[in-house]
Amino acid sequence: MALSFLPSLLLSLVVFFLLHTTTNGAKKSYVVYMGAQSHLFDASLQELDTVTNSHLDLLGSFVGSTVKAKDAIIYSYTRHINGFAAMLDEKEAAEIAKDPKVISVFPNLPRKLHTTRSWEFLGLTKDGQIPDSSAWKAGRYGEDVVIGTLDTGAWPESRSFQDTGLGPVPAKWRGICQPGHEDGVRCNRKLIGARYFNKGYAADLGTPLNKSLNSARDLDGHGSHTLSTAGGNFVPHTSILNITNGTASGGSPRARVAAYKVCWPVPNTDGVCYDADIMAAVDAAISDGVDVLSMSIAGAGGIEFFRDGISISSFHAVKNNIAVVCSAGNDGPTPETLSNVSPWILTVGASTTDRNFANYVSLGDKKQIEGISLSASGVPGGKFYPLISAANGNYANTSTTSALLCFAGSLDPKKVKGKVVLCLRGENARVEKGSECLRAGAVGMILANNVTDGNDLSADPHVLPASHINYTDGQIIFAYLNRTKNPTASVTDVKTLLGVKPAPFMAAFSSRGPSTIEPTILKPDITAPGVSILAAYTEAASPTGLDNDKRRFPYSVLSGTSMSCPHVAGIVGLLKTRYPHWSPSAIKSAIMTTAKTQDNTRKSILDSSTVEATPFAYGSGIFGWAIWSLSIS
Repeated sequence: MALSFLPSLLLSLVVFFLLHTTTNGAKKSYVVYMGAQSHLFDASLQELDTVTNSHLDLLGSFVGSTVKAKDAIIYSYTRHINGFAAMLDEKEAAEIAKDPKVISVFPNLPRKLHTTRSWEFLGLTKDGQIPDSSAWKAGRYGEDVVIGTLDTGAWPESRSFQDTGLGPVPAKWRGICQPGHEDGVRCNRKLIGARYFNKGYAADLGTPLNKSLNSARDLDGHGSHTLSTAGGNFVPHTSILNITNGTASGGSPRARVAAYKVCWPVPNTDGVCYDADIMAAVDAAISDGVDVLSMSIAGAGGIEFFRDGISISSFHAVKNNIAVVCSAGNDGPTPETLSNVSPWILTVGASTTDRNFANYVSLGDKKQIEGISLSASGVPGGKFYPLISAANGNYANTSTTSALLCFAGSLDPKKVKGKVVLCLRGENARVEKGSECLRAGAVGMILANNVTDGNDLSADPHVLPASHINYTDGQIIFAYLNRTKNPTASVTDVKTLLGVKPAPFMAAFSSRGPSTIEPTILKPDITAPGVSILAAYTEAASPTGLDNDKRRFPYSVLSGTSMSCPHVAGIVGLLKTRYPHWSPSAIKSAIMTTAKTQDNTRKSILDSSTVEATPFAYGSGIFGWAIWSLSIS
């Protein structure tokens, strides 16, 4: 009897060692970086094959054979970046890292995806006209400069990418319109290139991809938005929900554009973009002949420069005279949250313009509060309806905290139906809160900021009448609810306000410096418009991204450093056209040294909390006031 436990003990030990071996030997994707290629720019296919074979030989010496190496390899970077991506276990990766030919080995990490009024606010137009002094005229509208974006692809049918009036594709262009799934992208003289890179994404998923993903078509909207902001055509009479009406345009409206799709869908995220795919796309873009690269993708803020795919690939692009512009990230206002901190990258924070999409919350005590929104209408009939705090509209089995944040499934229709609901910002998406209110039968929603959000407001295309208000005004409404027996409220239609002051101020979401890798290098470098930006969108998705939102629009409004990044890329395109011999460093220097740190009231740029912002928020300042320098010979 005393030995009866041995069989179960032995079984446990066997299971333990099996699991232990599986964990240590588990394969995952890594990037092996070996520096720059030594061959010429126009290397022959034979030379490229020789590079690939050298990668297979190196990899084979660690995994057992070149046959196993061929099975393991994902990408061979052969044109400008020297290295490869492959499926390895930890031990193999560690051994390869010791090879003297290898600079670094690092996991194939996923990165996050981070207009009509912008250009007038930045001084390129005045009263709807383009003056002779405009940088657009001085920079010939970015004529024939090639701007590439690494993002979610492009919606080629957009008017922003039509080629009416454009001449032949520039002779320098070597890129392709990559064939793929039957619903792929067809290029023209405007959208001159489209490629997709998804092997790194597939390697991490560990399952075969749906064939529909073999396409550079934008099914998300983010990529079309950024690409058109950088280099989209002039498109008059552009709006969403008949709001924001005006002429949409990119910073270089006569530029040629190319889409490199490296960002892919993952449930419950904004999408992910893998290092291995980013490096392959940049390697291709350098050979294709792009002049400017715009990446609204979160780099690695706390990883050394040569273990970060965006940093490495950007280094090789800049080395080949391509200016690289990246977003700072959307993790502010906390310090040291910055992405894309490499000194050769032009890193862009996000700030506001002088335009608001305003609507008004009227309370039963006759107080009126201004908010912003892109709701299609106000509450029915413009009437007053009962007002309830979402915390008091919860199901019996749901916490008041979850209800106050208006999480999906938290609100009880018996308590909420026919009322205006006051929700608190935070955790879940703003549009999801509105969707939950609509599901529960609310006639409208008021979205109040948390204390950390301050005055940072976003105009969203909500699915019901809604108004987004700041923290101070939110406290006023909470106080009204607490002291009033039968509180009521109304929400008006949206109207566009221009000339808002002060502007710009820093968006709360914009990531802050200093860099945790090299704090002596100021980051971000610059700030640009990134709040409530109207630009091209996909017609494969709703403006909210919600499954129950069946609306489709060719243009939409988004906020983020993703939106500020292509603003700067567009201006870089003008500088490239005006001064073709300037290096990326010269362009970066010109933009930074002519920036201003004052708003339109001639006072220091403020943070969203109404205190003075610092260079760790805006870098050298807002770049728009310096655009006039383009017109100087």
